[in-house]
Amino acid sequence: MARLPVIVGFGGINSAGRSSSHQAYRRIVIDMLPSSVQQEVLLDLATLTNTAEHRNGIWYTDSGEQLDANTLLATFSDEILTKTLIRRIHPSFFDVDNVVLHKSSVLSPSATDDHISFTIKTRSLPDKLPENWTVLPLSNSLSEVTVEGNLEALIKDTKELSVKSAGQLPTGFDPSTMYQSRNHPRGLQMTVYGASDAINSSGIPWAKIRDSVSPDKVAVFAANSIGQMDDLGFGGMLKSALQGKRTTSKHLPLGYAQMPADFVNAYVLGSAGVVGTSIGACATYFFNLEKAIAGIKSGEIRVAMVGGSDAPITPEIIEGFRTMGALAEDSALLALDSIKDQQEPDHTQSCRPFANNCGFTIGESSQWTLLMDDELALELGANIHGAIPAVYAFADGHKKSISAPGIGNYLTMGKAMAYLKNIIGEDGLHNRCFIQAHGTSTPQNRITESHVLSQVAKSFGAKNIPVTAVKAFLGHSQGTAGGDQLHISLGVWEHGILPGITTTKSLAEDVHTEGLSFQLNHQEYGKEYFDGALLNSKGFGGNNGTAVLLAPHKVMQMLTNKYSQETMNRYFELNNETKERSEMYNKQAILGESKPVYHFGQNVLTGEDLSITKDKIRLPGYAIDVDLNIKNDLEEYL
Repeated sequence: MARLPVIVGFGGINSAGRSSSHQAYRRIVIDMLPSSVQQEVLLDLATLTNTAEHRNGIWYTDSGEQLDANTLLATFSDEILTKTLIRRIHPSFFDVDNVVLHKSSVLSPSATDDHISFTIKTRSLPDKLPENWTVLPLSNSLSEVTVEGNLEALIKDTKELSVKSAGQLPTGFDPSTMYQSRNHPRGLQMTVYGASDAINSSGIPWAKIRDSVSPDKVAVFAANSIGQMDDLGFGGMLKSALQGKRTTSKHLPLGYAQMPADFVNAYVLGSAGVVGTSIGACATYFFNLEKAIAGIKSGEIRVAMVGGSDAPITPEIIEGFRTMGALAEDSALLALDSIKDQQEPDHTQSCRPFANNCGFTIGESSQWTLLMDDELALELGANIHGAIPAVYAFADGHKKSISAPGIGNYLTMGKAMAYLKNIIGEDGLHNRCFIQAHGTSTPQNRITESHVLSQVAKSFGAKNIPVTAVKAFLGHSQGTAGGDQLHISLGVWEHGILPGITTTKSLAEDVHTEGLSFQLNHQEYGKEYFDGALLNSKGFGGNNGTAVLLAPHKVMQMLTNKYSQETMNRYFELNNETKERSEMYNKQAILGESKPVYHFGQNVLTGEDLSITKDKIRLPGYAIDVDLNIKNDLEEYL
């Protein structure tokens, strides 16, 4: 029997805010939403950013001022919005104007009341010496530096970054304060929040889902593309010795790229089921999604959590991408706009997919998608936000440069478009689907990706398939970018508005447009206008992925065709309760009353706790046993 992988929950956090209940999507198209929905989005962001706290029906500011919701938003709405989307990197990350490169070691200090004289060992001195500094060289490696003033300033060497914008989580949001984070790297803190958001917003308690399936029929597929590279992960492991600090026992294990999956299994779901991590640069999310889809369609798994969590806003990662020529530098942005009389560009406009552009803007995000097979979703009365029946991933073949694009994306888009046409028909493909492009905002990608999309669209006879790109607002969250694309796309069926690439004022002349219609403005189509979408990703190294996404109304039509009216009626009755629980969670989240799920050291099982026979394995706390009566699928060979 065919099985359809349906989306029954999603959540997370990115620079637009909380993903569940379409809040991040709503932030992007906020100007086109009814005032009541705008207010909900702003209050949610007020809580996330700690602009205000809600207690007993009253909102309180940091200063203790008491405000009602209308007064709060009238006073702070503009400030709240500036704390979201792409913007100048906030000092809470690091000072982009003074990034510390290293500290020199002081060898022979001496001081009087009014000045300090040091002989220091240093690789290099700052390009610009502070006022009152003088340098007296002693040898190639030693210099005597005389300075009046701060000792700390003397022994620091700093650099101004040429890249100063990023898609940061809402300023003021700190996931480490929401649970016992125990020095977890930022990406794993985001994991706990994001996965919890997906589960809680689904409207079905996880215990109920777990009790409905065998433990080995649950799966978690998740990763990030780089690992945890901040000071609490791999970054700290690599830097500690150089800084004269101690390497901790957590630096190495918590740095691994599979840790988002491990954390969800161990601390959020308590899953003993299938686990896997696929890594493929920018296509990482879709690679993990592909594993879940294959498992559900084969019947090997019935419930899957797919996710990713990338926190790459560090000086080292930014410098790494910058030296590749991949990031949008301030000077290049100013040159693009022919601006000569100001020091910095408008950082909110730094990412311009398919325009005259100069590089991508890095972003951070944690996104999580809960999937079930269609039969289980109906049985539990789950919310059905859409379905993902197929994901295609192909490599580039022989390459000259490992980071250059190649031919693989033509295969992913071609097969995905052919699959979607089988479901929604040729007319649906031509007129009722949209493309969520990779859209990085690099000069090379605007040419190569638009050529892929154009060539494939033309080959299927399409004339004007709408194309959009959410990185214009969120930045490029590396391996989690596919999750951003997926979850923002789901909002199109909630409000009927396709987000436009509003940072792109006009297409570059070298962009291929035949068969396509690039959406440069938000446009209202209607909630059931689109039957499906194609989500595209192109990653370094030849990692390409395209996901086929079906609209929720299309999925319901398909389920009605497959199941009896009695089954559907029972589903709709159960689903009413699920919707109520989902909305209850949304309201609690807006008021700051919800907390992440984090089970540390609870219900830990050992081998002695299991009951094992030749027919089954029983796990205490799990309602259904693991069946060991496994069909021999190699019988014809024996």
